[in-house]
Amino acid sequence: MKAFSLFLLLVNLGVAVYSMPTSPPTEKDEALAETYLKSFFNLTEETGPAARRGISQRKSRCGVPDVQLGRFSTFDNLKWQKNKLTYRIENYTPDMTVAEVDDSIARALQVWAKVSPLRFTRIYSGTADIMISFRTRYHGDSSPFDGPDGTLAHAYAPGNNIGGDAHFDDDEYFTFSSTRGYNLFLVAAHEFGHSMGLGHSRDRGALMYPIYSYTDPRTYSLPRDDVNGIQSIYGPNPDGNPNPGKPEPTPPSTPDACDPNLVLDAVSTLRGEKMFFKGRFFWRSYAQSSRPELNLIKTFWPELPENIDAAYESLQSDNVFLFKGRKVWALNGYDIVSGYPKSLKSVGLPSAVKKVDAAIYDTFSRKILFFVGDSYYSYDEEKKRMDRGFPKQVEEGFPGMTSKVTAAIQNQGYTYLFSGSFVFEYSMRTRRQYRVLGNNYFLRC
Repeated sequence: MKAFSLFLLLVNLGVAVYSMPTSPPTEKDEALAETYLKSFFNLTEETGPAARRGISQRKSRCGVPDVQLGRFSTFDNLKWQKNKLTYRIENYTPDMTVAEVDDSIARALQVWAKVSPLRFTRIYSGTADIMISFRTRYHGDSSPFDGPDGTLAHAYAPGNNIGGDAHFDDDEYFTFSSTRGYNLFLVAAHEFGHSMGLGHSRDRGALMYPIYSYTDPRTYSLPRDDVNGIQSIYGPNPDGNPNPGKPEPTPPSTPDACDPNLVLDAVSTLRGEKMFFKGRFFWRSYAQSSRPELNLIKTFWPELPENIDAAYESLQSDNVFLFKGRKVWALNGYDIVSGYPKSLKSVGLPSAVKKVDAAIYDTFSRKILFFVGDSYYSYDEEKKRMDRGFPKQVEEGFPGMTSKVTAAIQNQGYTYLFSGSFVFEYSMRTRRQYRVLGNNYFLRC
């Protein structure tokens, strides 16, 4: 790709490019542009499963460049020299009602007010510290929008004139509570982080991570990385806990694959990949990648719940089944199968079972094993019935396994039962226990 074409692509992606080149591009210009694109939009040649499935490399994201991408980052110590700030909504998107936009913006600002001394007051005329508007394409600053998807919005670091202002691409479809389109509350909360002086974070679970990801706004809690970031600039909320009689929720943290105390929620295979679920995250592990890739569950499947109880891949139906409470979901590839979720009865479990702790498709017996407490069931998927004589004690089928099984997977002739922070390895054929491993053994730590 020629450097001049890369330059135009940068402009179309909404990156802050201040002037067109006045001389022919050099090889250095081309290398710089390519490096920036790879950093900004992860435009790399993929050979793994993502490329085979055709997952878009150009992900919807914030239009602010990724500078000094680390855990939380700041804009060279740019900050407001006051804690009481004003904001003004200049116009509205046609996608939502006025009341929905007002509510989304107010709640997005409160995300930061809850954990810092910052306080926000709305004004309806004149110039506010934070001017908020919905615009399209070229709109008077040096960062034009790019139409649907791609860049969703951008905001400016604290300062005079345009400093603190937030612009939203009105070619996007913004929503109030739906998983369709882009949730305005989530997009706005991210942009206001920039308005307060925060840059992007490399923490995939952080609000300030540059790629958009859906999270239920009704239960949203600002992640730990973002709390640390805003408090590094302004300090903590001097008012403390607004509900003294109620314990303050702990900000969610992003799990570390190399944490020796990590306890996984569920494990499954998916057409040659391995998936490890933890809270609102999951790791994808496949042969073409040197390390597992961390993702948010909602990024791939906004309709799926978080904190999965159990999961397994059925080689008969080519579906992956995910369990949460009394419900089960099915995936075919990376698509949710229509007609789900269903009840646990749909997989042959008795009504007394309220949740499944772990599940596995046993390729040796060709049965589905469901682990519930200290017992396990054997389900014949072809005959659609539970095998006689079950449930049995887990230790009866897997000698030496005296603790609760929390996840299970089979790999290269072995069955691996996860329990707490350990993995117990068994022969698939003899069910003889061979060794005990750390449960991040498969996460390549």
